[in-house]
Amino acid sequence: MGNLMSSFFNKEPPPPMVLVPPIFDFPPLSARTRMLVPAYDLLFGKLALCSLFEDYFEQARNLNTRIMLKPLEDPHVDLIATVSGSLDQKSGKAVEGNAIFRWQKDLDDPHTFMDLMVSTSDPILRLRSCAYYPRYQFGAFGIFPLIITKRALPEDYGVMGLRYGSENLSIGTSFMPFPLSGDTPICAWLVGRLGKLSVGLKYIPPYEGKHPLNFKDLKNWSCAIGYGLGSSSPLCPSFNFSLELARSSQLIASFYQHAVVQRRVTNPFEENQIVGITNYIDFGFELVTRINGDKSLESVDESSFQLAASWQANKNFLLKGKMGPSSSSIALAFKSWWRPSFTFSITAVE
Repeated sequence: MGNLMSSFFNKEPPPPMVLVPPIFDFPPLSARTRMLVPAYDLLFGKLALCSLFEDYFEQARNLNTRIMLKPLEDPHVDLIATVSGSLDQKSGKAVEGNAIFRWQKDLDDPHTFMDLMVSTSDPILRLRSCAYYPRYQFGAFGIFPLIITKRALPEDYGVMGLRYGSENLSIGTSFMPFPLSGDTPICAWLVGRLGKLSVGLKYIPPYEGKHPLNFKDLKNWSCAIGYGLGSSSPLCPSFNFSLELARSSQLIASFYQHAVVQRRVTNPFEENQIVGITNYIDFGFELVTRINGDKSLESVDESSFQLAASWQANKNFLLKGKMGPSSSSIALAFKSWWRPSFTFSITAVE
């Protein structure tokens, strides 16, 4: 009896623990429709850089509101409503809005889905669908504007595509099933990975006018090479550097790094054994420069750059900032810890 009472009063304290909060916005909304986009436009760190440079940054004097509703009875469906408008009365920009109703077959796999968008602008009604079969690593997708004010381009009648993707290879094509001319504008891509090195090609012919398919014209091709380290899991650090020669005679160099660090914390709302918390720090840089003087592209800047960084302090706060040659922005996003959850962001532009 004495030994039992002694072990009860001399109980060892629990070991110290470090909190690992979830990623603030994972998976991002852009990842839910990645099967509709060529893999060339997502790899080489492009998806992570797009999220770093664009998410939670808004245009000056604009007000955007986004609401996402997901019923508890059927988590396979959700509704995202967006309202945006200008606060500058001189611009004359009217308030625009859209709503997207989405059905997803698997909660953990967003690659098989169907969504329907209703908008106040073109297209007024749009249907998108994608089916992916993991066993065969094969997928098919389609984008069809059902109601549109004016159908002037081939893609206004719809886009269909086929793709194959594995861990080290992605190949696919998209085409317009109802072309306006005898030629069918297409997009084709091929991306391969060998160890830490990735190489990709993409072919896009010009859509303006009646241009025959010309695979020998180098202006219709884009190529990229990238070197990446780390795991694809956002809970692990990663690093990626890439060079791309775009079809618009642009050389694009980009760098992205995702760091996972731990800091000590004393939180009265947590238990005593919580001694630290994991933070996520992201940094990205992109440089775009033109390699020749194409007179048809005089309106495009010869070169530009932008860099951005973000810091997620915990599961509720995210701080982001970016800087470019003409403007700089800072954004603070807050996510509530109760259900339903709300995200509120403030953006300052110089």
